[in-house]
Amino acid sequence: MQTQKLDVHEQPSEDGALAQTAISRLRQLSMKLAMAEVDISVFDAMQPLEDDWRALERDNLQSLHQSYDWCAAWVRAFQRPLAILKGTYAGETAFILPVEIVKSRGLGVAKFIAADHSNINTGLFSRNFAESGGSIDAEKFAGQLRHALKGRADLLLLQNIPLEWRGRQTPLTGLPMVQNQNHAYQLPFFPAFEETLKQLNAKNRRKKFRVQSKRLEAAGGFEYLVPEASEEQHRLLDIFFRLKSARFASLGLPDVFADKETQAFLHGLIDMRDDGRQYFGLQMHVLRLKGENEGRVAAISGISRKGDHIICQFGAIDEELVPDTSPGEFLYWQTISGLHGQGVAMFDFGLGDQTYKRSWAPVETAHYDVVLPVSPFGVLAGAAHRIVTRGKAHIKARPKLYKFTQSIRARIG
Repeated sequence: MQTQKLDVHEQPSEDGALAQTAISRLRQLSMKLAMAEVDISVFDAMQPLEDDWRALERDNLQSLHQSYDWCAAWVRAFQRPLAILKGTYAGETAFILPVEIVKSRGLGVAKFIAADHSNINTGLFSRNFAESGGSIDAEKFAGQLRHALKGRADLLLLQNIPLEWRGRQTPLTGLPMVQNQNHAYQLPFFPAFEETLKQLNAKNRRKKFRVQSKRLEAAGGFEYLVPEASEEQHRLLDIFFRLKSARFASLGLPDVFADKETQAFLHGLIDMRDDGRQYFGLQMHVLRLKGENEGRVAAISGISRKGDHIICQFGAIDEELVPDTSPGEFLYWQTISGLHGQGVAMFDFGLGDQTYKRSWAPVETAHYDVVLPVSPFGVLAGAAHRIVTRGKAHIKARPKLYKFTQSIRARIG
């Protein structure tokens, strides 16, 4: 949220404060009135929106997952029908909601593009529209969205949206929502790694790192690598698929990375890079062993970057190698320490409550799903989504019950 800076020679006055309050209220009223004049168009292709899309995504607070290149990589891989929502006010683009239609059991659900592999979604909003926050007439906005999607979808389901992200409230506040069962976990960066560690239990973490280092050296040594060559990056991604598949199989869980479309999408992200914008779609980081296990990968992760925001998309370990060293956590130390001094403000561990995330991340962010029925079938589907989501949240909030349900799921396969 922008704040007004006073000149060092000026003193804030009561009259000035009242004036600012009046201006703020006028802006909010103007935005409410403007909602009646916002025109929402629906596009079934990305290309006509590219210029406006790229202009909006330059805002540092818009999610990487709604960036043009990220969405284009998904669309190329999956080829699902699109229903991209563009809002225009006074001849200018107010927002773009990158939406695709996912068909399931005869139901059409409008979801963010690549929603199944997104850790945070914000949509794309102009700065003025974004900073209007809760001043938008939510009921009128909901009606306009329903009208735009009528005949295209039964339900608008926009998932994993933080109500407030880095000081800015989402303009989607006020639409029908349910809190998602998953939260996200972030580690804010300070200028020096040692300062960042002070947010955590720095003494114990440094001690653990020293123990891990000694054990890895005793096992023959290691190297931490972020290969520059595209070919090596693609090869490492294939190693990740293999390691993750083995992990899912050991747990009796479905492999969410197994289908060829998802793999094509992730491979497409590797070659997506713009150093000028501090942007890359996917970059593989690896902990590789030396000695008798020369060249074998003990831990691997994939991260993305947009501006000063790093998102860890996934990670995996080879459970047969050096298990007493916690190689995955050791890899995070190497990655996080190495990112200091590179203009990063936040390392985001993404969605999902796991012990290692809580140990690294002092910030926990709740996410919400917009659940907006468009048709009578959508009313039923929306109610079902709310029930299922609240049920999952109830289970995850109770560790013993969650562990029990996971064991049942593993037995069922």
